[in-house]
Amino acid sequence: MVLVHKQAADDSMLGISSILEDEKCESFLLFYGETLLGNGLRAFLYFLGLAYCFIGLSAITARFFRSMENVVKHTRTVVEIDPVTNTEIYRQEKVWNYTIADITLLAFGTSFPQISLATIDAIRNIGDLYAGGLGPGTLVGSAAFDLFPIHAVCVVVPKAGELKKISDIGVWLVELFWSFWAYAWLYIILEVWTPKVVTLWEALLTVLMYGLLLTHAYAQDKRWPYISLPIERTERPEDWVPAEVASVKHEGDACDGYSEILPVEENEGKDTVDIFSFHSEIGAGSSYQKVSTIEDLVETSTRPFQKEIDLEDPHVLELWKTQFLDALTLESPESRKLNNIHLRLASIVWQSLLAPWRVLFAFVPPYQIAHGWIAFICSLLFISGIAYIVTELTDLISCVTGINAYVIAFTALAAGTSWPDLVASKIAAERQITADSAIANITCSNSVNIYVGIGIPWLIDTAYNFIAYREPLRIQNAGGLSFSLLVFFSTSVGCIMVLVIRRLTLGAELGGPRIWAWVTSVFFMLLWIIFVVLSSLRVSGII
Repeated sequence: MVLVHKQAADDSMLGISSILEDEKCESFLLFYGETLLGNGLRAFLYFLGLAYCFIGLSAITARFFRSMENVVKHTRTVVEIDPVTNTEIYRQEKVWNYTIADITLLAFGTSFPQISLATIDAIRNIGDLYAGGLGPGTLVGSAAFDLFPIHAVCVVVPKAGELKKISDIGVWLVELFWSFWAYAWLYIILEVWTPKVVTLWEALLTVLMYGLLLTHAYAQDKRWPYISLPIERTERPEDWVPAEVASVKHEGDACDGYSEILPVEENEGKDTVDIFSFHSEIGAGSSYQKVSTIEDLVETSTRPFQKEIDLEDPHVLELWKTQFLDALTLESPESRKLNNIHLRLASIVWQSLLAPWRVLFAFVPPYQIAHGWIAFICSLLFISGIAYIVTELTDLISCVTGINAYVIAFTALAAGTSWPDLVASKIAAERQITADSAIANITCSNSVNIYVGIGIPWLIDTAYNFIAYREPLRIQNAGGLSFSLLVFFSTSVGCIMVLVIRRLTLGAELGGPRIWAWVTSVFFMLLWIIFVVLSSLRVSGII
């Protein structure tokens, strides 16, 4: 056993050092001529391409968020009869429930890079009795990145002394339970129930658990008897997205307010509202309004940023044209105001790097159309396309360097594909008066990663194998993946315990005295380093 273990370690080290040797990787991305380059140069170029894809993910995520904001702001008219005056009362009601929007649109959307990557990896390996390791490894590594580095960032984001706590502890506990159960369930599949294989029924149950999460969270939000926890919520806002105040001057041009690069005046920032503003103090509430006709109601609700545009609207082409003009603008009004020439040049260089992505993503229809659904779907398609390129680049990096694919998945891929989660939680921690969505996005994203991100790819592969071979799906390096789950579960307990201690001592999970916020942040980062190092050493056969 010792000799076998030592041989595995030696093979791993030889593989990692292959970059210095004459071994050639015959795979290529675009041209066969790539194979004529040295392994070191190829690895460097592929890593650059990977980083540029992550920049593209950040760019399309911004457009995805804007479309999601319009989806969530969608309201419907509810007609009621006043029992006293017997007159009709029209009430605007949000279509999306606050908690469901967190778990679906926000968590699913920010996790879509990982889900796309895992699904593409499964489709590429369809017909193989062994599942690819790229998808599961990325999702487990992404869970660790979500829980540790993102918490580390969010805890120091509030201003010194400012405290931000979870207002609805009941919903958070439900989301936390399903997040922990997701990884416990994954370990049960890999090591207890059917060791090292996945059956069709296990994959199907994994996907169905996402529906159970939605149902349980909604029941807790509505305080259903016998199902919900008897915990009262505090400081809960009435609207998912409060009423928006237009900060752009309109002079008859319908597309003035829809430009992506807006002129920022001196005190304009305070009126900026994004999808994370549903915990803002400026909530408008769901007020009742008596009107005599439907036309009056429509007239009162046609504010510049809230009106929906049909595909037949003549201003659609103007809006689309504005998107392309904005994409080609390398210097924004804010950068022109900078006195430091070096900062201006750095801003122009950065915008130049983003320009190809921005021009490509300008083809996404304006998010004011159809309540943002068309832009929402198109953004997800672009994310899937980038995820496919990321998958190819990761395979090539593993080929030319000999580094285990799981190691790349735990580190580079997990951090890169989790970037939207980091952006979402950071903005939420900055602009909300509570910590609900900053932390809920983390726990919900981890649940989505397992129930959807692993469940659907495994369902695809197990269904095909069951129909074609009557065989289950086998998991490569299941022992290493199970070990990573144990390390993640152990370190995550430490993370949650710190959050609970902060709630009991400081009264909030985020913010507080600067020194303690930074101590907490450093502790969370140490937990992440422990996870990455131990997991990488195990899947590489070194420990």
